[in-house]
Amino acid sequence: MRIELTGYPAVKALLKSRWPQLIVAALMLGGFLFAILSGLIGTPVGNANFGIVFVWIAWWAVLILIAVPFFGRGWCAICPIPLPGEWVQRGAVLTPPVRKRRWLNLRWPRVFRNIWLQNISFTLVALFSAVILTTPKITAIVLAAMLFLALGMSLIFERRSFCRYICPVGGFIGLYSQAAPLELRPKDKSLCLSCVSKPCYNGSDKGYGCPWQVFPTGLTKNTYCGLCMECLRTCPKDNIAVNTRPFGSDLARPSHKLDEAFKAFIMLGAALIYAGVLLGPWGSMKLAAYSVGTRAWFGYAVAFLVFIFLVLPGLFALAVKCSQWIRQNTLPLRQVFTGSAAALIPLGLAFWAAFSLSFVLTNASYILSSLSNPFGWGWDLLGTAALPWQPYLTGLLLPVQTLLLVGGLLWSIRTAQKTGLELNSSPLPVAVFSTLVTFLMLGLLV
Repeated sequence: MRIELTGYPAVKALLKSRWPQLIVAALMLGGFLFAILSGLIGTPVGNANFGIVFVWIAWWAVLILIAVPFFGRGWCAICPIPLPGEWVQRGAVLTPPVRKRRWLNLRWPRVFRNIWLQNISFTLVALFSAVILTTPKITAIVLAAMLFLALGMSLIFERRSFCRYICPVGGFIGLYSQAAPLELRPKDKSLCLSCVSKPCYNGSDKGYGCPWQVFPTGLTKNTYCGLCMECLRTCPKDNIAVNTRPFGSDLARPSHKLDEAFKAFIMLGAALIYAGVLLGPWGSMKLAAYSVGTRAWFGYAVAFLVFIFLVLPGLFALAVKCSQWIRQNTLPLRQVFTGSAAALIPLGLAFWAAFSLSFVLTNASYILSSLSNPFGWGWDLLGTAALPWQPYLTGLLLPVQTLLLVGGLLWSIRTAQKTGLELNSSPLPVAVFSTLVTFLMLGLLV
């Protein structure tokens, strides 16, 4: 059942006001810059450094376990990374932009108007994740690089081109936001079609044009809507609504884009490999992942890429081919392959939640100590610097992880049934594929 949140005057007023969004985003920017600073000049011990603890434990936990599953693209609305570039690009912080052309304001090249570059950026971060997640200076360099790249792209290209086409975190959120129970949609598409000036896209004296280069009229999925609320502020017909909805509503409309399908394999494979490296018992695999630049690391990198881009998609393509054979489906394999990949979205989300829960509960005790001593210089601001490390809720961890994985599997099978009806293919082989990789993930976590 859908509920229009913007039907409540208080909620609508809150979402239309820029002040709450600006205040939260500015606070996030301050924390982001402090994380970079602590990574550069603080202790090199990862679990004692504010940058490592708050980016890869606190923020990651909130993102994976709360923000993405329940609010979809909500994080993008307050993300600090594009803020400086956006302010410079617009020549304004709160007021509508200066009308004269600023900077180069170029269109993003047509050949790259997809998420392949975003797929590549996430893959690169994933390949180096073992050192990024544990080495403060590397974390600081990666965060600073994202900030400066977003700023530089804002000076060259129009709107949030970095967020739409490059950001590795944005790609992750965009994929799994399709499962979230929150959406922004037009109330009546016919009203949008009759609107001449299209202020939701072009901007007006009430607000900016869509930073994500999306016409609200065409929104059918959450993937590319950053929930910035500018269209809500600029629409002259009051035709934009923010709704709650059933979980996974977007999955009933499978995509037929190969770049989006491969995003699902990248995320699924990365979750499996992360679990093996960070939680698994294989010392040689862990050592190879940490030994960047060595022969062992190059072997690990090749295995990583082969598993994500060849093994998983190849096995899934075989399952899809069997699905077609069972139903005597004559559609092109690519069409059924890309459409059926929607079943991997709830599965991948469950994998990331189960893995992150283990990682976070094991390391959450570092949060209070790093707050009290953020640079590792012997401070004790809150009197909690000497708190000993201890894992939390160890007795509940495995049952909760099992429930998450089983729930993700059942959701995946249900999605496979829906896409099977849409594509006239059998859901059974896709369900078998999902079951096998779920058992693999469970084995890695146990």
